Amino acid sequence: MSHLVRDLPRHADETVTVTGWIAAVRVHARVAFLVLRDGTGTVQGVLVKSQLPADIWELSTSLTRESCVAMTGVVRPDPRAPGGHELTVSAVELIGAGEEFPIQPKEHGVEFLLDHRHLWLRSNLQRAGLRVRAEVEQAIHDFFYERDFVRIDTPILTGSIGESAGTLFETDYFGERAFLAQTGQLYAECACPAFRKVYCFGPTFRAEKSKTRRHLTEFWMIEPEVAFADSNDNMDLQEEFVCSIVARALERCGPELEVLERDPGRLEAVRPPFPRISYGEVVERLNAEGRGFEWGRDLGAIEETTVSSWFDRPVFVYNYPKEAKAFYMKENPDDARTVLCNDLLAPEGYGEIIGGSQREDDLDRLLARIREEELPEEAYDWYLDLRRYGTFPHSGFGLGLERTVAWITGRPHIRELVPFPRLINRLRP
Repeated sequence: MSHLVRDLPRHADETVTVTGWIAAVRVHARVAFLVLRDGTGTVQGVLVKSQLPADIWELSTSLTRESCVAMTGVVRPDPRAPGGHELTVSAVELIGAGEEFPIQPKEHGVEFLLDHRHLWLRSNLQRAGLRVRAEVEQAIHDFFYERDFVRIDTPILTGSIGESAGTLFETDYFGERAFLAQTGQLYAECACPAFRKVYCFGPTFRAEKSKTRRHLTEFWMIEPEVAFADSNDNMDLQEEFVCSIVARALERCGPELEVLERDPGRLEAVRPPFPRISYGEVVERLNAEGRGFEWGRDLGAIEETTVSSWFDRPVFVYNYPKEAKAFYMKENPDDARTVLCNDLLAPEGYGEIIGGSQREDDLDRLLARIREEELPEEAYDWYLDLRRYGTFPHSGFGLGLERTVAWITGRPHIRELVPFPRLINRLRP
């Protein structure tokens, strides 16, 4: 029977067998050390040549990194060892031999590492980042489940444009134009009258020719939609949501954050209330600093970084100009130039992690916006039915998973926070 490394503290002074992959081999004359990783933790095996059969010693000292083995020995408490325990090894069985591993403990270029992403996943930093991602994903589902949201799975192939037509991946769908979904929002909105509170969570696609550390062409997005919620309610939910997933990462991912050298104090500051500043105020403040920012433009990465530097926690920027945002956002009754929306900007230069809005529930205004954007009306006939048959106020938002996890972990590029990143120059592995 094989034991998990994480369970070894419960088996002190017992003989156990662990299975996994060799992370390191060190040989010092008559003593050797095998470091084994099993997916739950890392343990060091100590081998004394005089206490082992010759074939076991020869096998053990000739192992290559990432060879798969079964290692048997007595569990010994040792505060200096990884995990606080090590094995006094009595037997080693080779399960799968490893050729010379391409990724060595030295500096490699990013392109080389991405070419070998299927193997790079095994490294300490990559495992830690993806474990935080997995915990955040679970925290997301738990957050909405505990608040009676119903998950709605929305289509990836669609005939409707959710955001900008210039960022679509188009494909032929049996002779009809189809697109990879930029968002599941429009479909989630339709489920609101059925369930009141819903969310979707899945891959989304943007054909943006961007090489920044913030962008991927395929990323995962969480999109809740709530009936009878206005823009302020929407920001309240976003604040509660972000605080919840950050707290979960702090609670359950301490070892991973330590591996990633993430300062927990930065995350401990993520507490309500978040500052809220209007787009108009942002423009005034940027220009007071000599930025020369023109009213009507969307905030770019430089402006977002500047705004987030004014605060020690995420900040809401709300009520952007109509022309800078999507057609479905509700017109601001107090200023027809703007819409009732918000972006949530993360600290430390990570930029927008959430975009949200109150949705336009007036049929005529929504139709007018579709025509202004020169979108094909027939593609949105089903969406307009939501306003024809019992229209209602509602709001929602989308949180980009990879960018959020990059911020939580403090990693410099979001390509490390998805198992197999899709970039404008990368479709493999």
